[in-house]
Amino acid sequence: MKLITKFKKIGVIAIVISILLSCSDKENKSESIEKNETKAPTMFPFKMPEKKPNIPLSAASERMFDYDQPRVQDNELFSQFKYTRLKGFDYNNGDGTVSRRDPSRPILVDGTYYLWYTKRHTKVPPIGWNRAAEATDEIPSTDWDLCDIWYATSKDGITWEEQGAAVTRPEKPKSGWRSVATPDILVWKGKYYLYYQAFDEPSGLRGDLCPVSVSYADSPNGPWTHGGDKVIPFGKENEWDRNATHDPHPIVYKGKIYVYYKAAYNKWPDNRTNYAVGHGLAIAEDPLGPFEKHPLNPVMQSGHETTYWPFRGGIAALAIKDGNERETIQYSEDGVNFKIASGVSLTPTAAAPFIPDAFTNTSNGRGFTWGLCHFVNAGTPKKGYSIMARFDCDLSLDYDEPLMKKTGVWHKPEVYFQQGMGSIGKNPEGR
Repeated sequence: MKLITKFKKIGVIAIVISILLSCSDKENKSESIEKNETKAPTMFPFKMPEKKPNIPLSAASERMFDYDQPRVQDNELFSQFKYTRLKGFDYNNGDGTVSRRDPSRPILVDGTYYLWYTKRHTKVPPIGWNRAAEATDEIPSTDWDLCDIWYATSKDGITWEEQGAAVTRPEKPKSGWRSVATPDILVWKGKYYLYYQAFDEPSGLRGDLCPVSVSYADSPNGPWTHGGDKVIPFGKENEWDRNATHDPHPIVYKGKIYVYYKAAYNKWPDNRTNYAVGHGLAIAEDPLGPFEKHPLNPVMQSGHETTYWPFRGGIAALAIKDGNERETIQYSEDGVNFKIASGVSLTPTAAAPFIPDAFTNTSNGRGFTWGLCHFVNAGTPKKGYSIMARFDCDLSLDYDEPLMKKTGVWHKPEVYFQQGMGSIGKNPEGR
């Protein structure tokens, strides 16, 4: 009996020793794991680092940490874009004689949104830039020929009521007698300023040659007073922006008026296809000028219609359609030197966002969630016209919409099949 009791005591002691050794082993392993975890990694980690790890990195991994956030879903300058048809605009049954395009950024005045845009209402549809020599006072060459600037109002940004013409073509030979188009709005010290392109010949005759004019009013309803022509000076004969300053886009930044504009170069009259597009910056202390062009122009070498907005302490931009950096959102801390912030898709053409602080001289721009754009292919080639639409997104620091941060949008196969086959596909051997 005593022997059995002795064996039991020995067994208990063995179990205790085993437990203690086990605990010690676990502690040693835990310490080892902790040491390994705190030790600097030699490979890119599974958990996304908040800061660039101090290890050898590929060029792509290096660039991840040049963005606002390495994970695109967390990037405030990334969004998907969703689209909605506008209500209240008639297009004459799509016969090509009525077109609305180039919306200004909407502004909110006393609870009502105001919008300005290019409107063409002609007897026949455009005949094309390549037939500009055949254009007359009643036959437009392009969709933006023989146009006036109209405006509309809305309570919700979807249903609009057209109010009438804001700026019409002056009598010949005043600047803009052929067409006034592509307006954008500036609010400055209680007054309203419309900047727009003023054409003195059919577009396509020698190119898209035109300067920027400006009109002003005490009310968004007008009346509008002509304030000046060629307010953004042309470049010299061999400079990139000679004879054309398009798509004026004003914002208030650092207490001054910054007007971004576009010019296509390496083009006209002998080159239509291999063109380039640059964006310039002109700065003034008064809306009527004089404007001084920045010495580093062009400040952007990609994109088409200009879209710029105050964001944080700098300026953000949406670049679409043209250039190596097309389909990107870019950011500049000084409004001049831009870097890519994100790549985007299904981007709005001629994007005109509603930006509450565009003209407040903010030093902490908040971004936007919606705006207007246009589609230039609403009709057929022989009945060409444009329509305006609404887009929604999440490019705001004050809004969080996870749906807009998804990186994949799946379209029906028909969307892709409608693009058709290129010449290489029809001749696979390239002959």
